Amino acid sequence: MNSSILTGKDPASGRSLEVEYRNGLICAIRPGPVQETAWLCPGLIDLQVNGYLGHDLNTKQVTVDTVAALATALQATGVSTFLPTLITASEAQIISTLRVIATARRQDSLLERMIPYVHVEGPALSAEAGPRGAHPSEQIRPPSLAEFERWQAASNGLVGMVTISPHWPKSAAYIAALSARGVSVAIGHTHASGTQITMAADAGARLSTHLGNGAHGTLPRHPNYLWAQLAEDRLYASFIADGHHLPADTLKTMLRAKGIERSILVSDTAALGGMPPGDYESPIGGKVHLAENGRLNVAGTQYLAGATAPLIAGVAHVTGKIGLSLAQALQMATANPGKFVTGRGVLAVGTSADLLRFHWTGAGDTLVVETVVIAGCTVLGKP
Repeated sequence: MNSSILTGKDPASGRSLEVEYRNGLICAIRPGPVQETAWLCPGLIDLQVNGYLGHDLNTKQVTVDTVAALATALQATGVSTFLPTLITASEAQIISTLRVIATARRQDSLLERMIPYVHVEGPALSAEAGPRGAHPSEQIRPPSLAEFERWQAASNGLVGMVTISPHWPKSAAYIAALSARGVSVAIGHTHASGTQITMAADAGARLSTHLGNGAHGTLPRHPNYLWAQLAEDRLYASFIADGHHLPADTLKTMLRAKGIERSILVSDTAALGGMPPGDYESPIGGKVHLAENGRLNVAGTQYLAGATAPLIAGVAHVTGKIGLSLAQALQMATANPGKFVTGRGVLAVGTSADLLRFHWTGAGDTLVVETVVIAGCTVLGKP
């Protein structure tokens, strides 16, 4: 099979690169054209996607076409790998949607590549107002290994990440059991104590889900569950960097505390992401208002009803508002989340040819996607 080539500047060094790939893998990396103006990096990896551009994974009407259309919409934003994320719902609805996603992957090899597994956010979350967020209170329930096994049986083992609150009495045993099965367990939507968070990490929890959100409006100065998670070096932390979920000074401080090497950017986009401003009816939040600046609120309130900015916008946000370099911002959207999906997100000979060529003029500016390659297949632009 003939090889293909994509060129662009390395975000870390600024030097021009030429990446050659064949049979879905990178086979050579060498100096590129001297006058190169575009940038080149691995495809973006989003560990939390509820929907985008009108395609919603958390309704009762999810179809194979929903999953395929969502993947196509994400490709246009530079995403090569994503985790469909199912929020708290009845067991029947979770299983139904898992089956649909499993079918979509079986029918399309590109979807199978883009979706390594599914992230179930819940249902064993905090029932308290604030930490619960927009998750339906009537479906909050304790962690159940039997229910988890029914998810896996229905989807051929497709669930690879579960977010829970470790305040439940049997949380540690549940986390240990999932971890032993190779599932990544994340802490989120929690009011757990510092001791319970430590016990969760002891049992194998690896991640904090959108840290700083899904929390009480007012917390004790110390101790509290945000400090406990920031201080726990065994936990990576994901952050929604859209300018709405976390103020710039809060996000900057959290990134400094957790460290770039243990921080991950996620979009957590809802189906209204990428849609025109206006009033909508949403499964999450009911009547909601999408403002021109992308903020999605429950109508008539200041309460957020979800995120709308794609992951690539979060990369731009942290370069402009937090002062990170382009390389640091991209690390949190490629290599760091790649550690949760079998080492994707790096440019190296022998790794999958998941590539993003884009244009960017400076801190805070939009990253304009030109070409996206997934496992050697050009899905946007041309090699």
